[in-house]
Amino acid sequence: MVIRSRLKEVMEKHDPKLSIRKLAKEVNYHFDSIRRMYKDEMVQYPRDLLLKLCLYFNVQPGDLIGIEEAVDHDQVTDKLISSEGNRSNVLD
Repeated sequence: MVIRSRLKEVMEKHDPKLSIRKLAKEVNYHFDSIRRMYKDEMVQYPRDLLLKLCLYFNVQPGDLIGIEEAVDHDQVTDKLISSEGNRSNVLD
């Protein structure tokens, strides 16, 4: 299980034309922090950022971040390869 940002989805639902830069100006927060959250690259979610985004979008913190199943990319790759035939044929 991992915590994922849902900022991208919230922004698109609120206003599909809203840019990261405009949002950063609107909530008076660092562009890089907003960008990292949008791209789900943020390691820690500052409470002041979550508060500003919740107030701006009129949502709860759970709308901005949530717990999801982690995707094991190696498992997905193995399943794709096995569905196309045996692995040695694919790598040859």
